[in-house]
Amino acid sequence: MTRLKSYYQRLNYLPLITAIFFVFITIACTNNSEVDPARINQPSVENNQLIIWWEKGFNFEEDEAFRSVVSHWEQKTGNKSKLSFYPLTELPQKVERAVKTGNTPDIMMGYVADLSLNPILAWEGKLADVSDLIEPSKSLYPEAVLQSINFYNKVEGKRSYYGVPINQAIIHIFYWQKLLQQVGRSQSDIPREWDAFWQFWQQVQVDLNTEQSRNIYGLGLPFSIGSVETYFLFEQILEAYNVPILDSKGQLLIDKPQVRQGIIKCLDWYTSFYQKGYVPPEAVNWLNPDNNRNLLNRIVVMTPNLSLSIPAVVRQDPDTYYNKLGILEFPNKPNGQPMRYLVSIRQAVLFANSPHQKEAKDFLRYLIQPETIAAYLKASGSRTLPVLKSVWSDPFWTKTHDPYISTARKTLIEGQTRPFYFVQNPVYSRVLKENVWGKALNRIVVDGITTEQAADEAIEGIEKIFNQ
Repeated sequence: MTRLKSYYQRLNYLPLITAIFFVFITIACTNNSEVDPARINQPSVENNQLIIWWEKGFNFEEDEAFRSVVSHWEQKTGNKSKLSFYPLTELPQKVERAVKTGNTPDIMMGYVADLSLNPILAWEGKLADVSDLIEPSKSLYPEAVLQSINFYNKVEGKRSYYGVPINQAIIHIFYWQKLLQQVGRSQSDIPREWDAFWQFWQQVQVDLNTEQSRNIYGLGLPFSIGSVETYFLFEQILEAYNVPILDSKGQLLIDKPQVRQGIIKCLDWYTSFYQKGYVPPEAVNWLNPDNNRNLLNRIVVMTPNLSLSIPAVVRQDPDTYYNKLGILEFPNKPNGQPMRYLVSIRQAVLFANSPHQKEAKDFLRYLIQPETIAAYLKASGSRTLPVLKSVWSDPFWTKTHDPYISTARKTLIEGQTRPFYFVQNPVYSRVLKENVWGKALNRIVVDGITTEQAADEAIEGIEKIFNQ
């Protein structure tokens, strides 16, 4: 709630928000439904309670929606649980410490963990096989979703399902329609060709700053080591330029000269915007919410983002939601082909050493029932997107008057997607965790090294991670 309020306090162009109405029924929560994270160092030792660690939501609705799911399950089954919410970047670190001490929770779900931790935990045999939850409803999931939870377990010597899909995130571009109108442009003027698309935003910056006394930057691209957005976007740029880092068998390709040249080209393309002054200088220090803030405060005209969190902030102001803000798919690739999108599947995992395997699977089975997960996602504020095909058919997600939901739905259902490379090889999750691409970008724009040097450092770093 604090994060949501801070946004509204900083946006002087929004009307005063007097109330937030919940779209989910209100359930009274008992002391067993939530634990203050500040008071928890290790999971509860009480054998009769299911321990759940969940990522803290972007807004208040997300946390309340999940509390309600847990509370409903408790009432239905008579089981008890202890639910704790942790910030996005704190949760993976806490889990890693818990794994080392053997004091893991029963269930965990975290966005950064999905990208940088879960594949390794599955590889090391730390996660429980959840095939018995996935197989009965396998036909309800798109193939890309199933690929994203199918990991290799070196202890068992086999691949299997080690995650339960909850929702998914994909990258889109958000921008101010209102700012375009100030310089006589509209969405119909935005090119679909790669180079022309990015040049468009540079020219908008020039035109806006000619008309206004303060600086507005055309592009809200992240450059920091501390942001998930940085490596997610750079991975998408590698995809745009068809630069493969791994082959289909999970083997590194970065020793090939053409791949090295592709990495250099992507680094040069990405950093040129910063060096030419089209990106805020502070982008080298942005944390995960900062590209959102810079857009909402009109410091940048556009920014790529991994969820629908930006429109979620202004949903209570219909004029801003529908008329002032906007959403775009990425332009076509430089070769003219349609963009293929990286998709991140947020998944709940069950730890192999959980003493409550039966209860944990019972809860997860309840959570992924279409009616349960549909209500949860809607109540969460629709920041993230469904994974079940049947949920997509709900009128809430098929409504065409909502530009954000309809664009995201079109991208996921009609477009091309692929999972991250850690599906081929879990070691790649360490590349993401160490933000190798963020470090390379920082070295260029902060330390002043060449793109060739930065590419070679990144390649050396990736090889070192794989060799370890």
